[in-house]
Amino acid sequence: MKQPPDFVASSLPSHVCRLHKSLYGLKQAPKAWYTHLSDFFLSIGFRASKVDTSLFILSDGTNIFYLLVYVDDILLTGSNSAMLHHLIQLLSSEFKLRDLGVVHYFLGIEVQSTGMGLMLRQHKYILDILTRAGMTSCKPVDTPVSPSKVILLPDHSFSDPTRFHQIMGALQYLTFTRPDICFAVNRVCQFIHAPTNSHWAAVKHILCYLKGTTSYGFHITRGSSFALHGFTDAEWAGSIDDRKSTGGYLVFFGQTPISWKSGKQRTVARSSTEAEYKALADGTAEVIWLQYLLTDLQVPSVSAPTIWCDNLGATYLSANPIFHARTKHVEVDYHFVRDRVAKKEIQICFVPSRDQLADVFTKPLPVASFTAFRFKLRVDPPPSA
Repeated sequence: MKQPPDFVASSLPSHVCRLHKSLYGLKQAPKAWYTHLSDFFLSIGFRASKVDTSLFILSDGTNIFYLLVYVDDILLTGSNSAMLHHLIQLLSSEFKLRDLGVVHYFLGIEVQSTGMGLMLRQHKYILDILTRAGMTSCKPVDTPVSPSKVILLPDHSFSDPTRFHQIMGALQYLTFTRPDICFAVNRVCQFIHAPTNSHWAAVKHILCYLKGTTSYGFHITRGSSFALHGFTDAEWAGSIDDRKSTGGYLVFFGQTPISWKSGKQRTVARSSTEAEYKALADGTAEVIWLQYLLTDLQVPSVSAPTIWCDNLGATYLSANPIFHARTKHVEVDYHFVRDRVAKKEIQICFVPSRDQLADVFTKPLPVASFTAFRFKLRVDPPPSA
C-alpha cells in the first residue's frame, strides 16, 4: 500500500505501508472479512452451505439454526430461543455487534408480520426512487408496461445516461419483492448501454405504475406443503431488434412464490417449441438448485417437483429421447431436462395458457389479466390494521 499523500516518510520515500488489517475499499478486504467471519462460524459449530456461500447451518439433532450473512448484516433464526441468545452472545464476544431483535428491516426490505405470515416490501425504497427521478407527483397507471407500446423504437439518445443507469439499477433491486415489474424492468435493461428518449419514457411508465402501488408488497404465507412446483413460459421472437425470444419462470414452495426470472434468451429460436424448451431448461435448473438448497436446510422433499409448461411440443420433447430434424440443432446443454425427467427427479406437465402464471414474465398484458396474475404472485397492499 502506497504511503498517503503529504505523509510520505522523507527518509524512506520509496517504501510502502504493510497492512496488519484489511481496510474498506481494498480488493482483498471482502475476502479477508469473509474468511475471518466464516472461520469463526465454523469454530462454534456451524457448517457452510454447499449451495449458498452466505448461508451457515447449525444442527444438534433436535434443534436447527440458520445464519445468513451479507457483508456485515446478519440474519439469525432457529428452533430454540434460548440457544439463539447464546449464539448472539458468542458473536458479541468476537465482533462488535448490535442485536436489533426481531427483523423489521433488512437490506432496504421492510419485513412486516401479519396474521398469515410475513410481508416483504420496499415502500421507502420506492419513494426514494420516485424522488430521485423527480416523479413524486406523477399520475399512476395500471400496468408497468403498456400493451400498445411493446416495441421501443429508435430515438434520440437520452441526455443523462448516468441518471438512467442509476434508476434502472434501483429498479432491478426492487424486483426482489416486486415480481410484477420483473418483465418491464428486464425489457428496458436490454437497452441500458445506449438509452434513448423512448427508453426513458418506458422507465417513467414503470415509475408511474409504482406510484400507484408504493405500499404493495410480497406475501409469504404459512403452509403445510413442502412441495416445489414451477411454471415456465416463453414469447417466441418477441424482440424486434434481433428476433430473440423472452423466457421466464416462476417457482413456488408450497403456496408461496420463492424464485422468478424474466430475460432474453441467448440464442435465436427457430420455433416456439424451441423457445419454450429453453425456458423449460432454465426453470428446471432453478428448481434443481432449490432442491439442493432445501436439502441443505434439512427440509424434507415430499415428491418430485412438477414444472408446468403451456407448449405441448416442449412437453413432449422433454420426455422423448429421439432427436427430430427440427430439434437436433438445439444446444446439448438444454437436453439435460430429459435426463432429469428420465431419472424421475422432475415432472413436466402441460397447463393451459390461461393458467400459465409465468406469462406475466414474457409479455405485456392487458389490465384485467395483469391484475389477476399479480394477485396470484402474492403482490398485494398491506393488510388493514
